[in-house]
Amino acid sequence: MASDNASTPSAGLVNSALTPTAAHERVFDWRTQASLWLSLGVGLLVIQMGSYLTPALGTRDAMLAIVLGSALGAGLLAWTAHIGARTGLSSAGIMHHTFGSRFARLPVLLNIAQLVGWTTFELVIMRDGSVAIAKDALGWDASGLGGTVAFTVLWGGVLALLLAGSMVTLVRKTLSRYALPLVIASLLWLSYQFGAQAQAQGWDAFWARAGDGSMGWPGALDLVIAMPVSWLPLVADYARFSKSPRGALTGTWAGYAVANVWCYALGLLVVSVAAPGADLVGVLLLAQGGLVALSLILVDEIDNAYGDVHSAAVSAHSLQARWSVRGAGLAIAVVCTALALVLPMHDLEPFLLLLSSVFVPLFGVILGRMGLPGSAGATRHKTIDGSAALLWIAGIALYHAISQWAPGFGAALPTLAATLLGAWLTREK
Repeated sequence: MASDNASTPSAGLVNSALTPTAAHERVFDWRTQASLWLSLGVGLLVIQMGSYLTPALGTRDAMLAIVLGSALGAGLLAWTAHIGARTGLSSAGIMHHTFGSRFARLPVLLNIAQLVGWTTFELVIMRDGSVAIAKDALGWDASGLGGTVAFTVLWGGVLALLLAGSMVTLVRKTLSRYALPLVIASLLWLSYQFGAQAQAQGWDAFWARAGDGSMGWPGALDLVIAMPVSWLPLVADYARFSKSPRGALTGTWAGYAVANVWCYALGLLVVSVAAPGADLVGVLLLAQGGLVALSLILVDEIDNAYGDVHSAAVSAHSLQARWSVRGAGLAIAVVCTALALVLPMHDLEPFLLLLSSVFVPLFGVILGRMGLPGSAGATRHKTIDGSAALLWIAGIALYHAISQWAPGFGAALPTLAATLLGAWLTREK
């Protein structure tokens, strides 16, 4: 059994993270996956990433990078989702399958670490957004220690409450039926408001705006791809509950691509019409109806944190079967809440690119071994697959080498292509 309850102590020491999901538990259709990944793809952090593209790039170049990077990044997510749905394995299970049961512990641990980091980022952004809303709506300056602690603990408590329930129920009922429509309405409203400001300032001037050249187009493509790549170590944890591999692929690709394009483009639009140096959250609040729209996006942000912690808990369970998914999730939520109180988690871009350098080659190897014909079962009985491990490590080195010595080429796509091809060529036939 691979459900939430299958990992409880009463079910024995069966490791549900490394066991294929049973057929009767595969209840997600493509619409469920599309709703899930549209929701997970929306967030203030993604809007913030879009704002980083200007003034470095002109509007046309930035939009081209957003559309192409989102299509490619979401395609990688969808490809990985197809593997998860076809095998019924979690992300940790796929890593074990590719790298061998002993070596896979390293990427699994790194995945847990990055998910703790992401959850901490999410709690900080929700806290800071709540502080801004409290000041704008109530006139309460909650930026001091008391307000910081109160809002951090509040959001951490909401996260823990969600983790106490069933992931499948949350995704199928609460998310797609109630939360997602409100978030889409908020994005539509904010897009209308800032689109009207761009029109007032002149659409021609907006589209003709040139960049200052501080970031090349390939570097911008890396930055856009980095966001969907950060979800690669999670996607199979949800795709394994899909009714069909095709449904997982199409739903994941469509949902995440739409969300990523929309949020990156909105961030680009907001910062383009705002005063130089303006705070993104403050600008959103100043828009007509911005308070309500921002509040709804903040509420949706909690599902991103939930997705991170749930997958971190599944990965932790894969390392030690006696740690239940629910218990591990609650413990991780407490740790992340504590970290959000003490760590200065505001510099997102370097963190995101560092994650890409690790997980782009990791999944290049996985896709080369499990996503192409003829190699799906090659390494499942090994403790260490030496060629897969070496390709991953070499891929990390290649990513950083390109970033350092040839940044104009972009690092993500060449590294992905090299590791994917290497993994396919060295597969066991």
